[in-house]
Amino acid sequence: MDSDLLIEPTRYGADAHGLVCGYRFEAATAACSIGSDEAAQWLADATDATDAADGSGFIWLHFNLSHAGAERWLQRHAQLPESFFETLHDDHRSTRLERDEAALIAVINDVQFDFAFESSDIATLWIGVDRRLVVTARQSPLRSVDRLRTAIRRGEPLRSTTELLEWLLRAQAEVLVDVVRGVTRRIDEVEDALLAGRLQHKRTRLGVLRRLLVRLQRLLAPEPAALFRLLQHPPAWMVERDVDELRQATEEFSVALRDMAALQERIKLLQEEIAAAVNERTSRSLFVLTVVTVLALPINILAGLFGMNVGGVPLAENPHGFWILVAVVIAFTAVAGWLAFRGNNDR
Repeated sequence: MDSDLLIEPTRYGADAHGLVCGYRFEAATAACSIGSDEAAQWLADATDATDAADGSGFIWLHFNLSHAGAERWLQRHAQLPESFFETLHDDHRSTRLERDEAALIAVINDVQFDFAFESSDIATLWIGVDRRLVVTARQSPLRSVDRLRTAIRRGEPLRSTTELLEWLLRAQAEVLVDVVRGVTRRIDEVEDALLAGRLQHKRTRLGVLRRLLVRLQRLLAPEPAALFRLLQHPPAWMVERDVDELRQATEEFSVALRDMAALQERIKLLQEEIAAAVNERTSRSLFVLTVVTVLALPINILAGLFGMNVGGVPLAENPHGFWILVAVVIAFTAVAGWLAFRGNNDR
């Protein structure tokens, strides 16, 4: 076959096995970038050597699941529990952190890197953790992972796999805080427009923001039962300090979730206020239409009566008949207007 006809397979920003980035951490040294082949060799050496599993070194591998070879590489080399791969294909994607024997399986939801405050811009990150390995996998670029990569390149020290997991959770909490701030800023703009009397399309914008917060709150609220079991019975390789830091990281979620609940209530009040303003405008327009109809009623009735082509039309021979009819119409119109506006003043 002609070599010019060969087409390079799509890598989705990853290497030949779907690895987006990989880092090796050793005690008292900066993180070192590694590829999928080096990671496979490192994992094989750590499995064969009895003392390698007891060392302080570990690696972090971040995969793009859109790549066809990513899951195959993980099944062949990562030695993760079967529950991790079942979680990858599970439609239930609420945030949770569970223990599977000596490993931790986490599912966290984050916003995509090009987040545009739409409910469809929320993506899932799957995490598998043991003593020497952290695997993260996603289908869309996420902000929390990008922040972690930036911190590692700056020389952020990470002493254990649990600390890296805790860093990811804190990064996600920071992203949620940014989302809350962005939504708050947009709500402030809508509220200012409401106070200024400009209501064009504001209810639609509030509805989009409310749906976003509802979905975020539903997906991001950690499952309390699984988290409680993990913190009460952590794996043997997890020290007490790691458990405390993990507990503190998960507590930051509750703060962001409380802020989201407060924003939802604020959006609800604004929607009710906008609906009341729209109803008031509609009522005012209907009142004006009713008044115009009532004021035009006398002249329409009299015009209909005196426009009949029959005998005996009154005032037909009176030289002042026109002005008499004008006076009658004005009197009836004044009485009808007084009755209409008196009722509005009473309301």
